[in-house]
Amino acid sequence: MTDSSGPGPSEPSRHTEPRDGGRTSVVSDIRLWFAPERLREEGDTPDYRFSLANERTFLAWLRTAMALVGGGFAVDQFLPETGRPLRLALALILLAAGALCALRAISHWVRCERAMRRGEDLPVSRFPIALGLAVGVVALLMVIVAAFGWGG
Repeated sequence: MTDSSGPGPSEPSRHTEPRDGGRTSVVSDIRLWFAPERLREEGDTPDYRFSLANERTFLAWLRTAMALVGGGFAVDQFLPETGRPLRLALALILLAAGALCALRAISHWVRCERAMRRGEDLPVSRFPIALGLAVGVVALLMVIVAAFGWGG
């Protein structure tokens, strides 16, 4: 017995061409942040499991953003013996990474949802690598500060 809820691998898709010829602009992506229901105008509705997985990924990025923001405040509050400039720099890096991560989560959710509706490959991003490197560098700096007591 086969599932007849949508086109299968051998069936043609009812994919509709986007109005912009396949290209999207940053402005149109940002507009979708505030009106995600407009995504329904593009392509076909994907299997709801994929949309829910996309939403779970979005929420994971938001948890990461909140952890970075919390870490930024913790560095500023709980490393008082560290010199103010170093402590402030570490805190600001973490706070900025948290803000950037939250904004990137929204952008990635919209881009993935659009790609699924259009039947395109999911977008790739260097952001997770850049974020991982930034967190790693800040963590290494914090280990050095804690081990050697620099800035105090």
